Amino acid sequence: MLYRALADVTVVVHLAFVAYVVVGGFLAWRYKRTIWLHACCAAWGFASIVVGIDCPLTALESWARVQGGGTALPSTGFIDLYLTGVIYPESALGAVTVLAACAVVVSWVGFALLRSRSRQALRLS
Repeated sequence: MLYRALADVTVVVHLAFVAYVVVGGFLAWRYKRTIWLHACCAAWGFASIVVGIDCPLTALESWARVQGGGTALPSTGFIDLYLTGVIYPESALGAVTVLAACAVVVSWVGFALLRSRSRQALRLS
């Protein structure tokens, strides 16, 4: 029971991480200090997709499921299991990846513009 609960909590944390990678830059518009955390999370997400780095959250969930008497996650991983084909169609994976990357870039550009404006306002006052 404890291992199944750990696996379920890991799924929630993993979903929150993926959501933060996509929208965390927009949160940094309000909470400026979080931009560094978002940059690290986005870099990890980018590396896991492009380079194929294994995610420790996927490994933890898989381990907990096996310990709880279930089966390990498929080798395709968390996103393929829980998001692709569930949240969006499998045929849209490329488009969703590009949209997520665009959201990150737009959030960072917006962050830079807001920061530049606030610095200019401080100089003028």
